Amino acid sequence: MPSGSFQHRVWQWIVACFPTPAHLDVQERNHRFLEEALELAQANSCTKEEALELVEYVFGRSKGDVRQEVGGVLVTLAALCNATKVDMNEAAEQELGRNWSRIDRIRAKQADKPQGSPRPQ
Repeated sequence: MPSGSFQHRVWQWIVACFPTPAHLDVQERNHRFLEEALELAQANSCTKEEALELVEYVFGRSKGDVRQEVGGVLVTLAALCNATKVDMNEAAEQELGRNWSRIDRIRAKQADKPQGSPRPQ
């Protein structure tokens, strides 16, 4: 069973699940992160129009510092989890465990994905 910090255990899953070129593919990781963030916002009743308005707002500003933005993501995720009464650590562990059990399905989905597309399939 994988061990270490949550981030390290996610790395172990990425290495087990995906081919080597995908491990550090920043564009792919960006797309999957954005997809999941949008799905979370949608699950909390954010509309497409609100999301598109925020896209315009964010991309109308200067690019931020990656490290600071990671901190902002984690702080705002924790605040959202508090507001929705979700234990983010428990949810994260549950999803990582689910991902380990679905490696074949995830690989098949990845294989069907158009190359270079931000869409997952």
